[in-house]
Amino acid sequence: MSNAIVFDSKHQQNDSMEDVVDEKATAGPTMEVDEPAAPYSVLDYESFAAKHMPDLGHEIADFKHYSWRPAKWRTLDKKITSSEFVCGGHKWRILLFPTGNSNAPPNEAVSIYLDYADPKGAPEGWHACAQFALVMHNPHDPTDYVVSHAHHRFTAEECDWGFTRFHELRKLYASADGVKRPIIENDETNITVFVRVLVDPTGVLWHNFIHYDSKKETGYVGLKNQGATCYMNSLLQSLFCTSYFRKAVYQIPTQDDVPAESVALALQRVFYNLQTSDQAVGTNELTRSFGWKSLDSFMQHDVQEFNRVLQEKLEGKMKGTLADGAITKLFVGKMRSYVKCVNIDFVSTRSEDFYDIQLNVKGMRNLYDSFKDYISVETLDGDNKYFAEGLGLQDAKKGVIFQSFPDVLHLQLKRFEYDMQKDAMVKINDRHEFPFEINLEQFLDESADRSQTHIYHLHGVLVHSGDLHGGHYFALIKPDKHTRWLKFDDDRVTAVTDKEVLEENYGGEGNVPNGVLPVAQRNQVRASKRMTNAYMLVYIRDSAVDSVLAPFTEKDTPPHLKQRLEDERQQAEAKKREREEQHLYLTAKIITDDSFSKHQGFDLAAFEDKTWPASELATFRVLKQELYSTFKGRVANHFNVPEQQIRLWVLVNRQNKTVRPDIFVPETEATLNVESVRNSMAARQSDLRLYLDIWEIAPNKPIGQPFADVAQNHIMIFLKYFDVQKQTLLGVCKVYMQRTARVGDLSSVICEKMRWAPQTPIKLYEARGILGNLPEIKPGMIELMKAKTTFQQSEIQDGDIICFQSDITEKEALDYEQQGLSPTPVQFYDFLMNRVLINFKPRDEEKDKEEFDLTFHKKMNYETLAQKVGEKLNHEPIKLRFFASNAQGHPKGPLKRALNQSVWDIIQPVYTMAQPSLLFYERLDVSIIELETKRSLKVIWTGVHNKEEATLPFLLPKTNMIHDLADQILKQVTLSAGSTNKIRVFEVTKDGKYQKEFNSSEMLGNLPETEFYAEEIPREELEPASEDKIINVFHYTREPARSHGVPFKFAAKPGEKFTDTKKRIQERIGVSDKDITKYRFALIQIVGFKQPTYLEDDDVVYEHKFAPEDVLGLDHVDKTRVPESKGINIKG
Repeated sequence: MSNAIVFDSKHQQNDSMEDVVDEKATAGPTMEVDEPAAPYSVLDYESFAAKHMPDLGHEIADFKHYSWRPAKWRTLDKKITSSEFVCGGHKWRILLFPTGNSNAPPNEAVSIYLDYADPKGAPEGWHACAQFALVMHNPHDPTDYVVSHAHHRFTAEECDWGFTRFHELRKLYASADGVKRPIIENDETNITVFVRVLVDPTGVLWHNFIHYDSKKETGYVGLKNQGATCYMNSLLQSLFCTSYFRKAVYQIPTQDDVPAESVALALQRVFYNLQTSDQAVGTNELTRSFGWKSLDSFMQHDVQEFNRVLQEKLEGKMKGTLADGAITKLFVGKMRSYVKCVNIDFVSTRSEDFYDIQLNVKGMRNLYDSFKDYISVETLDGDNKYFAEGLGLQDAKKGVIFQSFPDVLHLQLKRFEYDMQKDAMVKINDRHEFPFEINLEQFLDESADRSQTHIYHLHGVLVHSGDLHGGHYFALIKPDKHTRWLKFDDDRVTAVTDKEVLEENYGGEGNVPNGVLPVAQRNQVRASKRMTNAYMLVYIRDSAVDSVLAPFTEKDTPPHLKQRLEDERQQAEAKKREREEQHLYLTAKIITDDSFSKHQGFDLAAFEDKTWPASELATFRVLKQELYSTFKGRVANHFNVPEQQIRLWVLVNRQNKTVRPDIFVPETEATLNVESVRNSMAARQSDLRLYLDIWEIAPNKPIGQPFADVAQNHIMIFLKYFDVQKQTLLGVCKVYMQRTARVGDLSSVICEKMRWAPQTPIKLYEARGILGNLPEIKPGMIELMKAKTTFQQSEIQDGDIICFQSDITEKEALDYEQQGLSPTPVQFYDFLMNRVLINFKPRDEEKDKEEFDLTFHKKMNYETLAQKVGEKLNHEPIKLRFFASNAQGHPKGPLKRALNQSVWDIIQPVYTMAQPSLLFYERLDVSIIELETKRSLKVIWTGVHNKEEATLPFLLPKTNMIHDLADQILKQVTLSAGSTNKIRVFEVTKDGKYQKEFNSSEMLGNLPETEFYAEEIPREELEPASEDKIINVFHYTREPARSHGVPFKFAAKPGEKFTDTKKRIQERIGVSDKDITKYRFALIQIVGFKQPTYLEDDDVVYEHKFAPEDVLGLDHVDKTRVPESKGINIKG
């Protein structure tokens, strides 16, 4: 028995008759062990099978039973098999381990399996789905037995299945309670197997999907799930299988589009990959083209909304192209809404297009009922009469009727609804039937065009499995008239039966799908509400099926798309090979005189400067074992220079933190390879950094022996020129100087190179590098050189950099300093070592579009930063406000204007090597100084009827008082007739139960960051009778903890029964007679956490002894609340 065939836990020990089956991670089949409840005879085969083999709901292809009597049980071999028998065209046998197999303790339990007799002789890819029962029974009494049953998909990998602990041996030898004879008697027993081979209509019954190939089995591939994009995948597969739509998408011109920015191109690529790929297709590029961040891919959205937004985006892209009008032709129908007065001759109508139809599920038995409900006529009468312009209130009939249906009809079943009583979204799992074919002609307007058929065939069912808070989406689609129904479940595509399309997605009360009942339900069917049901249906007009689902041909795919994706596929394969072979290569970066002349910074180039981007250098990918001579030839060829005129210097990291050429690569060893050069000359580096030294030949002179004259007593020095006027420090050239030459000898060389007058005064500086681990420049790094000392005395060596400048006077130097400029390379190097690149983005992308980079010295202050940004934006610096970014690249709170704060202080908290520092800017209409002296606040105005009527913005001096704010509010609102002209400004406590009124003399600058409210004070609260009590009132739904709305004050009057109090409350909050009947009123006593005391009409609120915390609660549904939903936005 192989280890792959394990059917219960290897370590399980159980004295009961039931075996515990090891359900593998991928497999669903279960095995159960039964004890006989009645003296059925094993020999009554049909009745016995019906008793012990439950109906699994699948068609039976064949049924057989086979009996075997192993003789002399105690002398049997450890493993034996019965003779073969045939069932369902397959050969079977019983596999027996009399004393248990290797996965169970020896001599403890018998192991029995149903074995596929000849798996190697079966056709490739064979499988057999079988339900079976294994029985051991007394050889003389067939009513004494033990039985176990199971079902399994037999394959070459799992060709036997059964029970490792079928039954304990000691019990088989002994008579049990109620059993006259032992199962094994006189060393003999009978073993009978009952086998039902079941029809597998889809080819995936009980499949574990290991090594499953969607393309091979169905001709289609799936889409990868990015986290929560199964809703998108199901819709995309439906659109892909609508071949007319796919062709239209392909007709959108995208030759010049960028995939990450073009929805049309990204969708074309998804569709093309679905056509041609053998593996599941990714959608990351598509969601990037939507402008989605990674978080959006982990949020489930509404499919209807996603479909509408996507079609709207594509419709815009199709205008003026060959695909123009395709979406309208496919998906757009027309409906007419009307209101017809009953007693007068007046009709109001309006026609509008629709892309889909939302149909009610709750209370509807089937799709026909939903359509009838949709066009049902509503009577407007009583308090709900229709206002006919010029004719007043009238009794009327209101409804909607369809004028035309599109060729492809998208029906949205309203499985998700807002429940007013529960104050929450809920999923409707009620049963709702839909047919394969439906005739919609009865739902058309009398005047509608009936020249074409209105019989529609079901093409797709989009399914949601789960509840409101989570679940999974998949699609069932019939791609064309000849292909069977397929299930598109993310990256897997499988065939399905008609029952799986219809019955299993109706919802409502039903048994567990596939007819396999849990153990607890084996003897009784317990109805359960199905959580898997259809939420979107796609129907296609009978006469349009051939065109909408027309076969896709090679010419339907744009040639540019095929070529583009084929090129990308080859590039991806090349990159994959490159990654796999990366350990065989190293990277060589080459500094040239040209790149040196363009580099403004320390060293010859920037390699790992986290404050500045790396230099763009010629880069070679080199095999480590490549001969150095071969590599040198490649470099010479790349730069178009004769090979004998170049040599390569290896750059090394010096102790003073500089990176300089150290030694040129010798060419004396013919077998020298590139890895050896790296290991011996730059051992601590993963890659090679090289300087290309080119020997310049004088015109009309022979080459001779390059570098021969500078081989021994010369050193190679790099010269940089500091242009004080341009404030630049750039490379000029390299020179070879004798070690014994004086530093001052460089002056004539420099004058010649710069074409200056021979006696031009020049100052020379040596760039020595950073001393120790100091984070900023220090004296000694850039030193003024003495002209009379030799290079050897000055410790100048190969690869050193000497900076020069044309000498300036002290007055000129002072002038430059006063302008904030560097007069010498010393100060300029300080700037270079402390510069930082900052990326600026607009905080409000609707208001500003400009994004840019600016360079700053870390020690610059806030004022200088604002000045430079203001110059860039042509906006007053004092009217700019800045915001730091968080780790996700979004703006945080505004930066405070602090004169002693440096640029480095501002950016350091979010500074990373991976990207430039990021700041957001905002243009203001007022100066930031004024803004800092004023309080920006918003006030929610609730009027006299406790309703949020408006939000009023204010920018007021922080020294203003609450009464000043009240005066400003009064200028912007309209008070009620007979108003007291007094308003109350307050905040609401966190529990939503009380107002906390602000004192009129409180200063705005001292108030906390909170939400401000204001209301008109009713006269009876402003001028209450002497006996009145002013109480607190708040709104809630079902539980006092679920408060909503804005609390308010109310005057309770002595002796007033609640029936009258309720009328005054109704007037106070301005609700209709109809709505007030839905309110319940309760006294809420906070102390002691007592339950709400609901009031009756005869109660008197005034008589309650109000504690300071007690409130009157209004229990009603919050109609202003909109269920939270993150809308879908597609940018590309």
